[in-house]
Amino acid sequence: MSYRIRRFALADRDKMLAFAETLPEHDLLFLGRDLRHPRVVDAWQAAIEEGWIDSLIAEDGDTVLGSAALVRDPLSWSAHVGEVRLLVSPARRNVGLGRDLLEAIFAVAAERGVEKLTAQMTPDQIGSVMLFESLGFRAEGLLKDQVRDRAGRTHDVAILAHDIHRAAAPAPE
Repeated sequence: MSYRIRRFALADRDKMLAFAETLPEHDLLFLGRDLRHPRVVDAWQAAIEEGWIDSLIAEDGDTVLGSAALVRDPLSWSAHVGEVRLLVSPARRNVGLGRDLLEAIFAVAAERGVEKLTAQMTPDQIGSVMLFESLGFRAEGLLKDQVRDRAGRTHDVAILAHDIHRAAAPAPE
């Protein structure tokens, strides 16, 4: 499988909307907003332009296969923390694409001086939890009944975190 990872550009708006339509709704619950709506993608692009989000896409030709974003609030007390958001096409899971996107986001986080990364997902997304844990993330919290799907069912959200600063520190002798 071949793909290219690059920065998300303004011209990618419609490709991102098409990609979002291929994702199960359950995959979108942790985002806070439904990525299938054009206004949500427009707001995302505005946040990229303002420097609040760094976003990457993986593509094969004109088809988006996955996306990773690093969301930061440089004006907050937690400016040293970035939230990672990862989405991978169901047809391209378990082949290393998610790992490649996450590793690329780690590089972006290092460029931005981010010291801690967080990620949110529903606990039943076992593959995602295992991927993040394999890269050093650990569970830090569970928010009960945090999100509601279109059918009205609530779902828990797990919060995982990776302290880059602490992980990179040399071990005491």
